[in-house]
Amino acid sequence: MTKRTLILLGFIVLKFLLQSILISADYDLQRDEYLHLDQAHHVAWGFQSVPPFTSWVSYIIHLLGNGVFWIKFFPALFGALTIVVVWKTIEELNGNLFALVLGATCILFSVLLRLNTLYQPNSFDVLSWTTFYFILVKYFKTENVKWLFIGAIVFAVGFLNKYNVAFLVIGFLPAVLLTQQRSVFTKSGFYIALVLALLLISPNLAWQYHNNFPVVHHLKELADTQLVNVDRAGFLRSQLLFFTGSFFVIISALYALLFYPPFKKYRAFFWSIIFTLVVFIYFKAKDYYAIGLYPIYISFGSVFLSEISKDGWKRYLRPGFIAIPLLVMIPFYNVGFPNHSPEYILQHQQTYKKLGLLRWEDGKDHSLPQDFADMVGWKELAIKVDSVCSTLPNLDHTLILCDNYGQAGAINYYTKNKKIIAESFNADYINWLRLNRQIKDVILVKEGDDEDSERKVEIPLFDSVYLAGKRINQFAREDTISIYVLRGARVDVNKRIKDEAERKKNYQ
Repeated sequence: MTKRTLILLGFIVLKFLLQSILISADYDLQRDEYLHLDQAHHVAWGFQSVPPFTSWVSYIIHLLGNGVFWIKFFPALFGALTIVVVWKTIEELNGNLFALVLGATCILFSVLLRLNTLYQPNSFDVLSWTTFYFILVKYFKTENVKWLFIGAIVFAVGFLNKYNVAFLVIGFLPAVLLTQQRSVFTKSGFYIALVLALLLISPNLAWQYHNNFPVVHHLKELADTQLVNVDRAGFLRSQLLFFTGSFFVIISALYALLFYPPFKKYRAFFWSIIFTLVVFIYFKAKDYYAIGLYPIYISFGSVFLSEISKDGWKRYLRPGFIAIPLLVMIPFYNVGFPNHSPEYILQHQQTYKKLGLLRWEDGKDHSLPQDFADMVGWKELAIKVDSVCSTLPNLDHTLILCDNYGQAGAINYYTKNKKIIAESFNADYINWLRLNRQIKDVILVKEGDDEDSERKVEIPLFDSVYLAGKRINQFAREDTISIYVLRGARVDVNKRIKDEAERKKNYQ
């Protein structure tokens, strides 16, 4: 085993070790993670929330026992593989050992530490972007058509994970037109690769078609409820924070792509970052959508800095180059991860507020960062629902209906009673409703305290309606969740559920 391989393995081991200590035991899983885990029981070629790849990983996690270790293992694995791809890119660019260590350090001590704590499509999305860019480097270096076909496969897998990878192509194609690499458009292999990519993603496109393109509704809802609060200037500020410790490496890459002769054949990468950021800004995208852009530039920058610092007094700058990402990460460690209890964060509000970490998607500041608040109170909710269910005689004829996917997913994940299956009209759960059974009792899990309003509608439909419990947690994103029991249905609840599901689907 070579020295380089041993060092790379060291970075991979360190990556897994760091990921394992970044979440305090005070937190549960995050809201989205429960939804993704439930997708393992409904594997399909598409979902309302995400493409199918995450459900495949969730199924593997299910087979492995569905434990928290495996839930956190896969995003950490995707982060580790991102380091590997950056390492391999530096080797392709003829980088030396210093360049390899600098690149791996920049990726390790970056926003990816935060991103890789959550089981969401984002970790694999960054890996997809980085790998696709690596394939482009290989093609530009060799002009071997096989890399176009491999690139088509990488793009397709990335697309089946998160549609965000389409922005990569949107930003890169016009960049290629501005460089000598535009000759690729005259090669039949390029168009065969396009057809291959289209074939590979066609099952998901067919699913979208047969389900009336829920992605369009999802994007519209996202634009109306979340992206409307996105500040374009804030988007650009956030880009500086993602790789703060390695920002000088990225800037070096941009300079090198314009003026460093060995990188002339890769000049399309300079224009690509500009075009892609412009597209993101135009569509008012969330800031983290662009994270996948940067690892490849760390590869270019690391090689360039290693070359200009190999002689004379500049050699003494090298330890500083490697130290900067680590030194910048040290203060971020105290605020950027859910490694402090909610009580601690409440006592240090100004530190978090100053960095904009308390600003949620609604555009307002709250007590905890949004992701942290989405990791509080779920297990407690499941325990309370379990307790309520234990008072009912027949769970086979009991509907547990939740306001949202977070509630439903958390109950399904933490419940100790295998007969309990929480359902919802929200997100993918609307397609998973069990519509062919007799329902006698209903448990409603409702956000907030609305016993004087909505319950009046249901009282005539059941023999009894009562508030069975509440889960109150000041730190949770849903600070109050009420649990109602509706006993002895006087109507056909199943038909009403079918009608409501149909109405919501038609509305979408």
